[in-house]
Amino acid sequence: MSALVGLQCHVCRTQFPPDALYACDRCLGPLEPVYDYSRVHLTRDRIAGRPKNLWRYRELLPVTGEPRTGFHSGFTPLVRCTRLAERLGIAELYIKDDSVNHPTLSYKDRVVSVAATRALELGFDVLACASTGNLANSVAAHAARLGVDCCVFIPDNLEAGKLLGSAIYRPRIFAVAGTYDDVNRLCSQVADRFGWGFVNINLRAYYAEGAKTYGFEIVEQLGWRYPTHVVSPVAGGTLLPRIVRGFRELKQVGLVEGELPRVHAAQAAGCAPVVHALETGLDHPEPVRPDTIAKSIAIGNPADGYQVVQTVRQTGGSGVAVSDAQIVDAIRLLAETEGIFTEPAGGTTLAGAVELVRLGVVGADESLVVCVTGNGYKTAEAVRDSLDGPIPLSRSFRDFEAWWERSRECEAAAQRA
Repeated sequence: MSALVGLQCHVCRTQFPPDALYACDRCLGPLEPVYDYSRVHLTRDRIAGRPKNLWRYRELLPVTGEPRTGFHSGFTPLVRCTRLAERLGIAELYIKDDSVNHPTLSYKDRVVSVAATRALELGFDVLACASTGNLANSVAAHAARLGVDCCVFIPDNLEAGKLLGSAIYRPRIFAVAGTYDDVNRLCSQVADRFGWGFVNINLRAYYAEGAKTYGFEIVEQLGWRYPTHVVSPVAGGTLLPRIVRGFRELKQVGLVEGELPRVHAAQAAGCAPVVHALETGLDHPEPVRPDTIAKSIAIGNPADGYQVVQTVRQTGGSGVAVSDAQIVDAIRLLAETEGIFTEPAGGTTLAGAVELVRLGVVGADESLVVCVTGNGYKTAEAVRDSLDGPIPLSRSFRDFEAWWERSRECEAAAQRA
């Protein structure tokens, strides 16, 4: 039995039916699903006996029937990173690694699985989105699996890997001259005029709930306990508040006890409206024009920015902005220590975590989960120029042997210097 009751404005608490609604018609606040938790009868054993995908928590997700896609999405690794923790000087560090999420290698496969299922329940026959790349990939892939028409709208400066990652599924791709915020405004008009199912506009209330599963999994994979700290990237603001919503719901239905983690927002310095709001005492982030290599989180006017600011403050967290150079360094650090290749969004969260450790916000004896939400192979150009190229060799073993001797001599000279 579905526990979904309807929708509710996050700001003024006005109630709405569970339809495809953009925002509250009284205060324009964001809408979120409401559940009857008395219908939720989940136990740890029941969850453990289910398939390892995001639908293992389906009673806490906003669908009324059977899931339609996402049967291999979610339940991504929570990687204990001992070498990275040693490098940073802390005892317990984990990467929640959605860079290997199925099928398009980002956390967006969680939210799209839920939004696409709900879209079909509500009768939509076109699935669409406004995207900085990863969402377009995911919407196109899930639409292809479901056999429904798909249109994706992207900024016209998208990374080649992400453009290809959408085009392969044969959606209609519209490359808009402008930023993501320009794309989003256009898509709001298209959704209103044509009645398409835009996962992050008129279906956003359902789409956002898929992000809770990221938080559910962290707790379950830690043995049904909370970490001390979580660092999350912030783009449009979907993920961070829903991770915390997921933490709270698990406590509400009796699956976990203890204090909620302190949750920190990480952004690139070239697009940090939420961090600026946190640092200056604002409730609503002021829009900025993005200028960063972290294009997947380059959203200057985050739709859920108010919720992010509110959530971070409620958990005792903080905001941290990092430079593009720090982002590249963090991408390389994660690869060199733990063999995980993340895109710049994940580099942002790790760089933010490094900064929080340096500042003493994260203590040496506290547990830390860093959210990695996308795969570095999609954005290889971000780090290409910072890497060493291959060493040219002929087919002769003598050439290799000569190179080896020279390199040893150089190392010895460096050690003597």
